Amino acid sequence: MKVYNTGDIRNIALVGNAGSGKTTLAENFALEGGKIQRKGTIDSKSTLSDYRPVEHVQEGSVFSSILNSEWNGVKINILDAPGALDFIGGAVSSIAIADTTLLVLNAQNGIEVGAEIHWRLAEKLNKPVVIIANHLDHDKTNFEKTIDLAKEQLASSVTIVQYPVNQGPEYNSMIDLITMKMYKWSADGSKQEVLDIPDSEKEKTDELRMILIEAAAENDEALMEKFFENDTLTEDEMREGILKGILGRGMFPVLCTSAKNNMGTKRLMDFIKNALPSPAAMPGMKTKDGKEIKPDASGTKSLFVFKTGVEEHLGEVNYFKVVSGEIAESDDLVIVSNKNKERISQIFAVNGKNRESLPKIVAGDIGATVKLKYTKNEDTLTEKGNEDCIESIKYPNPKIRKAIRALSESDEEKLGEYLHRLHDEDPTYILEYSKELKQLILHGQGEHHLNTLKWHLDNTFKIPTEFLAPKIPYRETITKAAQSDFRHKKQSGGAGQFGEVHMIIEPHEEGKPKPTTYKLNGKEYTVTVRDEDVIELKWGGKLVFYNCIIGGVIDKNYMPAIIKGLMEKMENGPLTGSYARDIRVSVYDGKMHDVDSNEISFKIAGSKAFSAAFKQAGPRILEPIYNLEVMVPSDSMGDVMSDLQGRRAIIQGMSSAKGFEIINAKVPLAEVSKYATALSSISGGRATFELEFDEYAPVPGDIQNELIKAYEEEQGDED
Repeated sequence: MKVYNTGDIRNIALVGNAGSGKTTLAENFALEGGKIQRKGTIDSKSTLSDYRPVEHVQEGSVFSSILNSEWNGVKINILDAPGALDFIGGAVSSIAIADTTLLVLNAQNGIEVGAEIHWRLAEKLNKPVVIIANHLDHDKTNFEKTIDLAKEQLASSVTIVQYPVNQGPEYNSMIDLITMKMYKWSADGSKQEVLDIPDSEKEKTDELRMILIEAAAENDEALMEKFFENDTLTEDEMREGILKGILGRGMFPVLCTSAKNNMGTKRLMDFIKNALPSPAAMPGMKTKDGKEIKPDASGTKSLFVFKTGVEEHLGEVNYFKVVSGEIAESDDLVIVSNKNKERISQIFAVNGKNRESLPKIVAGDIGATVKLKYTKNEDTLTEKGNEDCIESIKYPNPKIRKAIRALSESDEEKLGEYLHRLHDEDPTYILEYSKELKQLILHGQGEHHLNTLKWHLDNTFKIPTEFLAPKIPYRETITKAAQSDFRHKKQSGGAGQFGEVHMIIEPHEEGKPKPTTYKLNGKEYTVTVRDEDVIELKWGGKLVFYNCIIGGVIDKNYMPAIIKGLMEKMENGPLTGSYARDIRVSVYDGKMHDVDSNEISFKIAGSKAFSAAFKQAGPRILEPIYNLEVMVPSDSMGDVMSDLQGRRAIIQGMSSAKGFEIINAKVPLAEVSKYATALSSISGGRATFELEFDEYAPVPGDIQNELIKAYEEEQGDED
């Protein structure tokens, strides 16, 4: 395969709802470009995309696939993204890396959920979009309705470039408004004829062409002047206007295909070559500090790894986009994040699991390499001394969490290793071990997403596992001051143990002055702070400790032991065993023994006094509260609101956008464990949501009592 210049490269992301025909369309690109001699099919599990065992089992894309084709002097890099929303990570990275998004619509079904969401992703990333109306050969196809829905739900500037002449089971021809020709195919799509437009279609064609010309002219003042002068544009001028419209997201052209029968692929590839931008025409990739790096082949060598996979007989494969310069075999590069050196031993152009070697690859192109020792997903590799680090791809926040464990303890270490590998392949899998909850917590995009990971563990890695209900990371705190004292005394022959601690605890508030007096239960306590220790807690909040001892009743050397006892209780709260936070403690009196006092005695005394005071200090259990944003179709709004009320959600605000209602709310984590499934059921899969941690807030009293009771019963069972 030859090395292509930046201006002769087209990077496209194929996105759309599951079943829209993306994988079959990608297969057609490879066939027409001579990359394969025979077209694979999904039924026979022989396509270049969807080649992994899990995709054969599920009969659908799980990971994005990287492919390429060559067409009339240009290289087309194709990122075929999964359509199922549980695997949205592949769509996010594909849209982020590609220069143009091809949104494939199933013209039988109009605008499906996946198409809506992928459209919004492209909009968020400010990427050009071309719409492909596919499945025009089915009896339920309705091209006109699909276009009307696209204009209503996506953008009013959706503009027809091609339209079908005879949609339905007999479909075999379409009209192109740029070339003003009718394209007709044999039944199997193998033969294409280019014909004059029949008289029966001329009126419709003239009307649609004028709409297209006006849309193209609107994107450039010079073209608009030519249009006013001549009432038309030439074919080249139309392409110029369409390209500018695509680049500025002022136009979203619609083209036609029947991917199953390979009808329209060649003309689509012509359009990709002639009307879509090369990397040179697009904004450069941005660094973490906001700098834009143009894809200049003469610039500093730099590449960004956007995908990592593991291939049988090959090992780890790193897929990358060349940010700038030329990357050649045997180049020595440095990982910006960790300064480790890597040698690029081989460069490949890939078609699924097939590879072609390249001696070098230039700015804007996409390739793959192997045998990198230290490189991880989203690393930037560049020349020594260059500090430009490409910003990371922003993936959606997780929507579901489950605890996971290996059924055999001997597999625990392997489980962690393989989960990290699966995260590298799909960054929307997020893994955390919670010391607090004593659980391995797995975060994902939905039930199907996590079940697919489990399939890998059970079948690929041979580690039997099970999912468990994840615990909630509650916190404990207090709402008022309380006093307590405890004497620890133990005598068992020889030196004994003795330590007595008197303390007052109260809520910690930032900016609150140091204590001087307390009035508790009708008694006044005066304290003088001698020393202060402010401990920033790893789980949030603080423990503030005041040594208020006067007269040496407790030796200063025992204060660290008391603090250690307090910290044990802060890590294992008195109410439910959860972390405690935001408390300040004043130790103002006590006793010690010349012989029997020691550190363990004061550690125990401090811990016991703290527990007793805690339960008198208006103790509260706090729960994690998340910001929830739900985008829901208007007709499902009432049901979604009712469901949220049942989840103790507090609505913060509402707004509208293109037929959707956006609900902003605060909701407890304990109430959203199965929200993804419930919301999908309520809205027919059309609603989406985002979750982001906000704060800790007190749980209602009845729930606090239930949690305390459950914890006491659990402790009783353990005893």
